[in-house]
Amino acid sequence: MQLRVFGRTGMRLSVLGFGCGAVGGFMVRGDPAEQERTIARAIAAGVNYFDTAVQYGDGESEKNLGRVLQKLKPANVAVGTKVRVPPGEFGRIADAVTLSLEGSLARLGLERVDIFHLHNPVTETGGGPALSVRQVLGDVVPAFERLRAQGKIRFLGMTAIGDTAALRQVIDARAFDSAQIVYNMLNPSASEPLPPNYPAQDYGRLFDSTQAAGVGVVGIRVLAGGALSGSTDRHPIAGPAPEPIGSAMSYDADVDRARRLMPLVREGFAASLTEAATRFALSHPAVGTILVGMATPQQFEDALAAVEKGPLPPAALDRLSALRQAFSGEPR
Repeated sequence: MQLRVFGRTGMRLSVLGFGCGAVGGFMVRGDPAEQERTIARAIAAGVNYFDTAVQYGDGESEKNLGRVLQKLKPANVAVGTKVRVPPGEFGRIADAVTLSLEGSLARLGLERVDIFHLHNPVTETGGGPALSVRQVLGDVVPAFERLRAQGKIRFLGMTAIGDTAALRQVIDARAFDSAQIVYNMLNPSASEPLPPNYPAQDYGRLFDSTQAAGVGVVGIRVLAGGALSGSTDRHPIAGPAPEPIGSAMSYDADVDRARRLMPLVREGFAASLTEAATRFALSHPAVGTILVGMATPQQFEDALAAVEKGPLPPAALDRLSALRQAFSGEPR
């Protein structure tokens, strides 16, 4: 398993992380014995980053991950979790952050987590579930720093969802060590300019900002919530199709566009769309580790096999770029 230096943290993380999210559902609603076997398999294969959140199954993902890690007791794995401050708690952000972390540590059976990510959207002025840039830098960051000083977290992280300009302001402030950034074959805008009138949120080459600030990148939504399988079928334990996720406003539109990328498979660049999508996410050096949602142990094996083939070659990236040009001008 390839390891990459994760920003300025000094950590060396496996390029494939273990996503414990609710969309795939494996660590929320999966069989406990299969969870244990799959995590043991991942560790044996060199996976050393595990990513969860209290929002994944209202703490079930954290409890299941904690149970398995307590049993396996692996050395040198990094665990990340998240806090989403409810709007009703925006007047007491520090207390809400602290309470959330204490609950997460208890469910995980840990004294500290390696990365603690803010999970709220970030916009210039806030509103709804979103925090403003001022709230993030003025309230969230000091709360995180206090928890770091207490030894309960190692590094400060954020999930880079919200308005692109606001996200760039926060990253450029260099307060965070990690950023989870949307990056997939339907929306590569964190690394390159989008074609004109392209139907996706433009993340404005955020990788330029993360690289300049020394911020480690966790690539998220690598399979666009499952759309980059090219199928609308969902496993019984998977969560509902997420929409929007930074590309189309509907999941069905994402699936339709994903199917239009099938020439990558027919022309021999990858054995499947999911393989192509997984390998695409590794193709930029700014990406430290990627998370691939899963519902079954086999889906983990598929992700592992794809990663072991390495990033897509330049010819595949060129072909992908040409195929995406056809999406310009379509409604999001």
